[in-house]
Amino acid sequence: MNKNTIKPLLLAIVSAYAAQAMTVHAEDVKLEKVEVIGTTPLPGVGLPLEKVPANVQQAKQKDLIKQKNLTLGDYMNQNMVGVNVNETQNNPYQPDVNYHGFTASPLLGTPQGLSVYVDGVRVNEAFGDVVNWDLIPMNAINQMTLIPGSNPLFGLNTLGGAISVQTKSGRTNQGGAVEAYTGSWGRHVINAEYGALSEDGSKDFFISGNSFEEDGWRSFSASRVKQLFTKAGWQNEKTSLNLSLSLADNKMRGNGMQAASLIDGLGYKSNFTVPDQTKNKMAFLNLNLSHYFTDDIQLSGNVYYRHVRTATFNGDLNDDFDTTTVDADASGDIDAGELAAANANCLAGTDSDENCSGAINRTKLTQKSYGFTSQLTFSQDMFGLKNQFISGLGYNRGKTDFSQNTEFGLLNDYRGIDGTGELNELDEQVKLSGTNRTWSIFATDTLSLNSYWHVTASARYNTTKIDNNDKILPSGSGSLSGTHSYNRLNPSLGINFTPTKQLTAYASYSESSRAPTTVELGCADENNPCKLPNAMAGDPPLKQVVSKTYEGGLRGMLTQEMGWSLGAYHTMNTDDIQFITSATALNNGSGFFSNIGKTRRQGIDASLFGKVDAFSWNLGYSYVQATYQSSFAIANEVNTSAEIDPVSGNSFIQVKKGDYLAGIPKHQFKLGLGYDVTSQWNVGSNIVAFSSQYSRGNENNKDTSSGAKVRGYNVVNLFTNYRFENGWNIFARVNNVFDREYYSLGMLGQNPIDPTTGAFTGNSVNDPFYSPGAPRAGWIGARYDFGAKKSAVSYDKD
Repeated sequence: MNKNTIKPLLLAIVSAYAAQAMTVHAEDVKLEKVEVIGTTPLPGVGLPLEKVPANVQQAKQKDLIKQKNLTLGDYMNQNMVGVNVNETQNNPYQPDVNYHGFTASPLLGTPQGLSVYVDGVRVNEAFGDVVNWDLIPMNAINQMTLIPGSNPLFGLNTLGGAISVQTKSGRTNQGGAVEAYTGSWGRHVINAEYGALSEDGSKDFFISGNSFEEDGWRSFSASRVKQLFTKAGWQNEKTSLNLSLSLADNKMRGNGMQAASLIDGLGYKSNFTVPDQTKNKMAFLNLNLSHYFTDDIQLSGNVYYRHVRTATFNGDLNDDFDTTTVDADASGDIDAGELAAANANCLAGTDSDENCSGAINRTKLTQKSYGFTSQLTFSQDMFGLKNQFISGLGYNRGKTDFSQNTEFGLLNDYRGIDGTGELNELDEQVKLSGTNRTWSIFATDTLSLNSYWHVTASARYNTTKIDNNDKILPSGSGSLSGTHSYNRLNPSLGINFTPTKQLTAYASYSESSRAPTTVELGCADENNPCKLPNAMAGDPPLKQVVSKTYEGGLRGMLTQEMGWSLGAYHTMNTDDIQFITSATALNNGSGFFSNIGKTRRQGIDASLFGKVDAFSWNLGYSYVQATYQSSFAIANEVNTSAEIDPVSGNSFIQVKKGDYLAGIPKHQFKLGLGYDVTSQWNVGSNIVAFSSQYSRGNENNKDTSSGAKVRGYNVVNLFTNYRFENGWNIFARVNNVFDREYYSLGMLGQNPIDPTTGAFTGNSVNDPFYSPGAPRAGWIGARYDFGAKKSAVSYDKD
């Protein structure tokens, strides 16, 4: 072997060893994937999950795409522990979302206990803290996080939890997709999105649009939803800017609750009165900024403007229909002749408020809000220990203009309202302007004492001022005008123990609060009840609600592919606000807001998730105990346990400490399954089961009628997806596979409608009302993904 042979051989051997050494070195320095959780509403650095003292749940965009849910509420109801939905409106875009017994709802009058953020902006509307789920486009979501407890960093309304949504950008989502599907109830959906990143990585752009139309599964429930989202960004090594614009033009109809006797007599898909229509139009502009002064110091902030216009058109029964006046012979029943005379008087305008069977309630609401939030993040060591400190300042201003009027009329054959063409008396109309301003300062610090122990301390100070201006009645004459101020410092403290990478233990204490809203302050007098949202009266002030939460738990990984969590929580609300039924209400429609004392939510959440070969699963169980912790009386004529006040002669029920809140099932069970039949074909299922719940009107839990509780139910959903190599996907989904008839909410009430003919009789009888769940339905569609690629340059700090 000569040197000409040896030299190439030696070079080959050296090269092989060098390559092996480089491979070993690369394996040695390979970083583990770290799950980072945003701990403030603003997008920022975040914390590794093992340092977060809470049972946080997250959903990525791929999960939302796979299951084809219409709203976040729908997705959370099927996949996240501790969440249930009341389908009060019976419209898929208008769910009442409950988490740990706290609610985020689009309905005025519902006590709101969850805050919702989109890219750092709180989207609880100014007028009643309601959440319009139809204004959050699903295909614009990059990820969402559900944070439990009374976390003060998320500001007002975070009594039981916060939902933080981060939208897509051209940096996170490059390429495009077009998706369309159709099926049951005349539903037609088209979604499209496209994102792009410049070659140098400095500029990006994203746009998405949605079009939804359906006839609905109940009569007179056709809906249309149109959404557009755009975002443009610029970024270099230290600074990033993102400007987003979200537009919506939606027209939704829902039939609401139905009387049990009418469900039996007229059918499961029947309606009580129609229409129940809501129109939402929105323009939402948001500018986000991030700048790194150094690798350890970051400034982030946003400035936003949000304009929402809401108009409602509701056909209802007339709560002022006076049976004693119409019942001429005082027999206790209204016969055909007396009803005909009442109809004639209604059309003639003679005591129309007492003789008309129906009422058309119209409202217009304009909400303009703007504000900013800024925060500084310091990720520098303190005393040689790892530390992250964040401090921030925020300001939000909301201006609302609300008007309502009522036109009386008669119920027709399909229980719509034929109006008389004349509005009701001026003193029953409302024109209210309100302004609310909130300044906030906040800070949070997470200190790692060592690799095992991590301590987080946070606080937020809120000062809120609400000015109401009655545009009909002058100040001092029973008007809605008034000024109210609320201030509070809310703290929290949490600790994490991470003995191994596979196990975390945590415990925390936190406080948060919410100020009464314009609508609550405008309807808080028991002597002047209102039927939301169509009447108000000048009222006494309300106290702000304060919540205090203790939380603790464990989470970990059994194997690389199998994880688990177990958590417990205890939240006490002080001066809780509830919409109280009035003694003069027909069908429990009228009432007033009041501080009722203390309420408590406590329970446990448990989950197990994993994957074995082609099979994946996630299993969740929740126990939610939501109870009153103070005693108070509610006017109630339909509860079988009602008593008579000897002074006023009104019927009432006495709620006592330990009675359960309505609409919250104690036991919740969820099972998600997935199976990869082949590398291209996947099938999945969501199975949800909820135990029974108390009906509204049975807050004392003592009613003995058939409607006292809503029976438990379970629903099975199936979905499948087949992916082709060229970017095409075909998919299908079936909801309520076994066509279960179930109710997600119940209410004790009175019903003057004949269950066999559907005609108005004027003779009201006690009858429970239910929110029926949607029957079996299926959809099939296709999706095409194209143009996805990664730029050679990116400045993302992650």
